Amino acid sequence: MSEDSAQDSFDESGEEAPVRFVDNYLAYLLAQASSRISREFHREVEATGLSITEWRVLASLEGSTGESIGVLSELTLTKQPTLSKVVQRMEAEGLVARTGALKDRRQTVVRITAKGHRVTEALRERARRHQEAVLEPFGQDNARMLITMLKDLLALHPAQGVTDEKDSRV
Repeated sequence: MSEDSAQDSFDESGEEAPVRFVDNYLAYLLAQASSRISREFHREVEATGLSITEWRVLASLEGSTGESIGVLSELTLTKQPTLSKVVQRMEAEGLVARTGALKDRRQTVVRITAKGHRVTEALRERARRHQEAVLEPFGQDNARMLITMLKDLLALHPAQGVTDEKDSRV
């Protein structure tokens, strides 16, 4: 959709309707899209008994050798004090394990356990199907392009809490 066509909207009388600033504002559109798409899937997460934060922690740890609390905080969009409590609870449930980082024992590394993998296995598949359903109307090429563009956008605007390479991965 071109910028012009995005701005051509008409009210019920056929008159050209005013365009709100947010209707073409990228940050607003990304936030709304994320909120709406996430809300759809979060119902499935909550039905399993996991909280959204627990799901985000486990999903973020899938395919990872471990993450610091700081990196997990960025990945899960959760404040560090809240995340630390959630991770502590998840460790008690056997979903994650915490250890000291090899380079700096003061830093805690969180890893997913076998139980955590099992708990999220079906949810990960449902998440993939949900994503496919969301992107299906755009076709595979456009879906791939959107994912690539979003990754590029994130790379151009790094998270505020991660300042250098040693902080970003363990």
